[in-house]
Amino acid sequence: MSKRIIIAGGGTGGHIFPAIAIANALKKIDPAIEILFAGAKGKMEMEKVPQAGYKIEGLDIAGFNRSSLIKNISLPLKLIRSFVQVKTIFKEFEPDAAVGVGGYSSFPVLRYAQAKKIPTFIHESNSFAGKSNIILGKKATKVFTGTPGMEKFFPADKIVITGNPVRAGIVNSTISQHDGRQFFSLDKGKKTVLIVGGSLGARSINEAIDKHLVELLNAGLQVIWQTGKAYQPKSIASGGVWVDAFINQMEYAYAAADMVVARAGAMTVAELCVVKKPVLFVPYPFAAEDHQTVNAQQLVNRNAALMVKDSEAVDKVVPMIIELAKDENKQTEFRRNIGALAIVDADRKIADEIIKSVG
Repeated sequence: MSKRIIIAGGGTGGHIFPAIAIANALKKIDPAIEILFAGAKGKMEMEKVPQAGYKIEGLDIAGFNRSSLIKNISLPLKLIRSFVQVKTIFKEFEPDAAVGVGGYSSFPVLRYAQAKKIPTFIHESNSFAGKSNIILGKKATKVFTGTPGMEKFFPADKIVITGNPVRAGIVNSTISQHDGRQFFSLDKGKKTVLIVGGSLGARSINEAIDKHLVELLNAGLQVIWQTGKAYQPKSIASGGVWVDAFINQMEYAYAAADMVVARAGAMTVAELCVVKKPVLFVPYPFAAEDHQTVNAQQLVNRNAALMVKDSEAVDKVVPMIIELAKDENKQTEFRRNIGALAIVDADRKIADEIIKSVG
């Protein structure tokens, strides 16, 4: 009889895309395996998972709101309701294992699985583990980590260092720079900068580009600018700029780009290592334990990237990118050094371990 696996988590692309990569790797090993996703209603997984060809059940759950305490009043009720929903899902689907990738919905799904003695697996992509993952890690069957040195968060005997799963479309991409630029209707011969703040956007990066877009264009550069849903650009030039809230086909954006400006979430870092692009990181300073700065600093220390503080981004990002665009030797050095850190088979390693554990 084919195995059934439930994968829970989401909230951002950094959780969803690795989850889909794991699901695809499981299917590759055993095409008969049945996979069901669980996510938070209203979050982007409810759209992205079905697009990838998988079924998803939505849970009534939300995270703790630090900026508005009054919004947390309904939290206990939502948590109770989500556990009731999880119980129903488990009764109908009867999973052999549960995989958590981070995000609100991971907690009730894996907690329930652990209570029912169903094998549970966690993937922690960051160098600082999230609170729910730390709690769940105590009873997890295995904990897959993106980086070494995670013993301070999880039992050492449960840790398997796998790296972070990068989407197959990016790992296996054969798209040429010419085709990438054509996809965004840009000049085939001009140096191109990809501006990407993660699936939710990045205010400081957006403001930097908005304020200094003309300088970028005057320096002979063209721009692919992903703003996130919350940001409406003020200065849109007629030519040399492609702008939208989200990029659905990142493999084209990476192919088109000579350089990248990005946040330093674990998945973004993993992807940039695979595509070997010179990058200027602007770490999100309010990430737990400032882990994005830690992520970026690891690459800066290896002479594989540049970094600028979020608080200094508005006036420093564009001059730094223009300077990098002029320095071909630096670009070559960055491409070589960041490429040496790429891990392309994390999804397969994780899938192998799950299959091995559930028989």
